[in-house]
Amino acid sequence: MAEEASHDHEHEGHDDHDHHGHDHGHGGHSHSHAPKDFGRAFLIGIALNTGFIVLEVIFGFFADSLALLADAGHNLSDVLGLILAWAAAEMAKRIATERRTYGWRRGTVVAALLNALLLLVGVGAIVWEAVSRFNHPAEVAGGTVMWVAGLGILVNGATALLFMSGRKDDLNVRGAFLHMAADAGVSLGVMISGGLILLTSWTWLDPVVSLFVAAIILWSTWSLFIDSLNLSLDAVPENVDPAKVRSYLESLPEVAEVHHIHIWPLSTTEVAMTAHIVKKDPTLDDTLLAQIHQELKHRHGIAHATIQFEAGGDCHGCEK
Repeated sequence: MAEEASHDHEHEGHDDHDHHGHDHGHGGHSHSHAPKDFGRAFLIGIALNTGFIVLEVIFGFFADSLALLADAGHNLSDVLGLILAWAAAEMAKRIATERRTYGWRRGTVVAALLNALLLLVGVGAIVWEAVSRFNHPAEVAGGTVMWVAGLGILVNGATALLFMSGRKDDLNVRGAFLHMAADAGVSLGVMISGGLILLTSWTWLDPVVSLFVAAIILWSTWSLFIDSLNLSLDAVPENVDPAKVRSYLESLPEVAEVHHIHIWPLSTTEVAMTAHIVKKDPTLDDTLLAQIHQELKHRHGIAHATIQFEAGGDCHGCEK
């Protein structure tokens, strides 16, 4: 993980500020909360799904199956999303510079948002084509649809397993896992439709399954879209409760007042915070600062905290 540049907060007109504290983990060079490197998983997932997309397109046209073509379009958007997430994860490793004091970590949030938007656009295209198929049904080669979809279950299921271990800690990895797992379920639905078409010759099942595909994509994508949008707007990450953070700081016996709290994401896995704390005793040493940093990191998941101590009195103009 890239080393984070230090950044003291200077406030004009606040001469009573006596200490700036910023937690950078162990010596400012490593972060125990850093996610696993999923670069290999991204590469394998991209390769497997790209090959499968080629097969789906070829046999989708051969079998005249919208369900296969729709799933191929969905898988294409997933591959593009995997490429975006992988590129962002690699960019996040770049060290901070004077101009980019946090490096490129926010790129992971941007990638997650673009991934979600890409999938939502794909949903609209699938629905549009499926509706037109109801008016102009086509013959579908059910047997071809079945075995290609069966291969999709294996490819998507295997790819999902690559990201399972990181799905709870990283929005990008969570998106990859959800999409691959949903794809495996969608492929199962497509395979079932192929079998039913073989038994019944009901060609209308193909666009119906396509709409089912679109619904699954929308369901699996919506939470990713909302979460990534919130993070891009500097909302407090879902895994952090700002009320509990404030309550913890105010409960410290050495603290008289807490204000100007801001909590925001540095990336899809890292959280930063600033706060002004009024001490009851202006002579307190750095023990309180170290205690606050440790509690914020281990109890609330905030490893990048900048604490502004004040000897007493109100911080005029500060937000409460």
